[in-house]
Amino acid sequence: MNRRHFLLGSGAALAAGAGIASAQLRRTGTEAPPTVRELQQHWRDLLAPGARIAGDATPITRTDAEWRSLLSPLAYDVLRHEGTERPWSSPLDAEKRGGVFACAGCSLALFSSAMKFDSGTGWPSFFTTIPGVFATKVDTRLIVPRTEYHCVKCGGHQGHVFDDGPQPTGLRYCNDGVALRFIPARI
Repeated sequence: MNRRHFLLGSGAALAAGAGIASAQLRRTGTEAPPTVRELQQHWRDLLAPGARIAGDATPITRTDAEWRSLLSPLAYDVLRHEGTERPWSSPLDAEKRGGVFACAGCSLALFSSAMKFDSGTGWPSFFTTIPGVFATKVDTRLIVPRTEYHCVKCGGHQGHVFDDGPQPTGLRYCNDGVALRFIPARI
């Protein structure tokens, strides 16, 4: 699958999951997938009043002391030092309500609930992401190379992506629940 098809498929999955016609998410007169900024606005429109997600993916920096003061010890270990939480320890693994999963470090929206599936691994898993919200690198700490992904806004480690997920992408974004916060959709 090439990048264009992946992004177009991601845009279609987002539109279907959010209950918004894909034409509304696309810029008028183009075939390009929606921008991160457009998607962020749609997620804000779907959320309950007062819910906050980051409006853009402009990178932020904080000192180590600031991160320690803002995050729980486990979230700090996962987001800032690429740690891992125990499987089945996050309530977000069983979260089934509609809404958005945002980065716990900076509130950038990363996934919608329509992208989530039960992988049976004990960690929240998603078959696609909001386009443009992750940077990846190769992780060889377990000898076998894995693709690790980080939030583009704060650099926080989220998890690893594998090629054993469901269609339409065949991918499984295996995310640490402590690296996310769930924002329910309006009822």
